[in-house]
Formats: sequence, structure tokens, C-alpha cells
Amino acid sequence: MTPPLDVVIVNFNTRDDVLACLASLLAAPPASLGRVFVVDNASSDGSAEAIRAAHPEVTMIALDRNAGFGAANNVALRQSTATLVLLLNSDTIVGAGAIDALAGRLLATGAVAAGPRLVDSSGRPEMSFGSMLSPVTELAQAVRVRSGVGVSRRVSREREVDWVSGACLLLRREAAAAVGFFDERYFLYEEDVDLCAALRAAGGRILFTPVSQIVHRRGRSHADPGHYDRSHLAFYEKHAPAWAPWLRLWQRVRRR
Repeated sequence: MTPPLDVVIVNFNTRDDVLACLASLLAAPPASLGRVFVVDNASSDGSAEAIRAAHPEVTMIALDRNAGFGAANNVALRQSTATLVLLLNSDTIVGAGAIDALAGRLLATGAVAAGPRLVDSSGRPEMSFGSMLSPVTELAQAVRVRSGVGVSRRVSREREVDWVSGACLLLRREAAAAVGFFDERYFLYEEDVDLCAALRAAGGRILFTPVSQIVHRRGRSHADPGHYDRSHLAFYEKHAPAWAPWLRLWQRVRRR
């Protein structure tokens, strides 16, 4: 039997998307669903009110500021008591059985974190996993994504990886708590790679599995591009400090 599983969704001004996400999740919930948390990052589009009205069964946490993705997830992770916690982007659609399949593979393999195959609304697969970030691995990933060559093949096989996307990330809560959950220096971007690195450093394994598939309607929200640059630099300063000055220089040149 699958142990209790909580779901955490962070929302910032994506009212229609988060309502669609919740509707898909609750239409065919996973077998051992515990609590569903929505953490609202001080949205101005009426998201919190709409969620309360449509889904009173959801645990709504309305923050008084935009705390960022990792910090907002941490608020709910600290309140969760379930064995497993699924972090889910507000712009995802969950099909029947997808979460149960993901949890089944995590439990069967002994992994501490797992991610499914992510596809866009047209069914095109996303590269939702990868190797630990370095200039070489980032270049290879960028070429692969832009060319599209081999993406379908790579996402068709279950494998142990260095990281999986935080758009849909299943965690063993105890393992995530042991490494302090998300590092809140990352406001947005790279926090999922960093958490997976911490889990691996503690001896955990990260699993990508195509047995489960989730629709990720990415690109529907518009984040400040500066968030990516700041998080990217923070990641290198933490994990590969020798490369950080070169990345900082590249960011300055690119912005000119």
C-alpha cells in the first residue's frame, strides 16, 4: 500500500492555471492522498480567493509577500506530515494514475526523489532531468534541447539521474527534511538541482521514470529573467566556485 502522500503547489498570479491543476488532481486523486497545500505568493489576480471558493478542502497558505519558489514550498513542507510529498507546478495537468505510478516506482527502487516524463500540451517531451550543472553539461543540454535530437529517446527509459525538474518532484519527506529542504538563497530556478545535489550527497538516489507522465504547460507565466541569472550564479558560487567569476563576466557581456 502506498504511504500517505501530500501535494504542494506554489502559486503566483496563475489563477486559471492553478484552478485547472487542482481540478485535474482532485478529479482522480492518488490512492493515498493526504493534504493538498497551495502556497500563494501574495498574488494580485484573486488566486487565493478563487481557490478557497472552488476547493475549500485544500489547505490554503496565503503569504504576505512573494517569497520565491523554494521558500514557499518550504512553508508547506514544514507543515506536511506525510511520508511522501509531491511538489507540483501550478501550470501542470495531472492524469489519472500518474502520481500513483510515480510513487510506485520511487518506492520500488528505493529512490529518495523521483520525477516523471513531462510533456507540453501537444505531447512533446521536455528534458526534465540531467547531469549535475557544469559548463560542459549545460552546453550539452542546451544543444540537445534546441535541436530536439534524441530527446524522445532519452525520456523513454527509466534511469538514475543527478536531478529532476521541480515542476513535478516527488520526495521522501524525511530525506528532504534531513538536508534542510530547499536552499532559500534561490528565489526562482536551480533550487531543484541544488536540492537533488544535497539528497545525493546524503546518499540518496534520484529517479527519472517515464512510467508516469504529467502535462507541463510551461511558458504561461512570465518571470523576471534576472531571477535565472541570480540563481544560476548562486548555484555556481556554491557548487563550482572556480567557474563563478567566468559566469558573472558572461552575464555582464550578454546583458550589454
